[in-house]
Amino acid sequence: MMQQLAERPEDVPAVFAERFNHGDAEAVAEVYESGAVFVPEPGSALTGQQIDAANGRFLALGLPIAVRPRHVYTTGDLALLIVDWVIDGTSRDGRPVHIQGTATDVARRGQDGYWRYAIDNPFGVRTETGGQESH
Repeated sequence: MMQQLAERPEDVPAVFAERFNHGDAEAVAEVYESGAVFVPEPGSALTGQQIDAANGRFLALGLPIAVRPRHVYTTGDLALLIVDWVIDGTSRDGRPVHIQGTATDVARRGQDGYWRYAIDNPFGVRTETGGQESH
């Protein structure tokens, strides 16, 4: 059985990872508050069903995610989470996969006392061009 939603902001990434690694899209969706924003690439913000679809593309790889929170800053019912993460292995269709990032996420404590993502920005520190700029 999967653990419940996070009671502390620093536990949100682990709850997300556990649900992701079970491949359970509905359980992953529960880690987001209603009205949350997901940023699959710099400059693009998704909401609602778009979040489920974007996470579904990552889930479809059939690979686990590993998360390592680096910093958690909390004020009241808001928290900023800086989280290193990686998805690494061979996808279901046999392709090698290595996706990693440092997320800059915002979590909020709901009226039920559980913390959920308000903003999930998995590639938070990547530049618009992925750092490939040349001048």
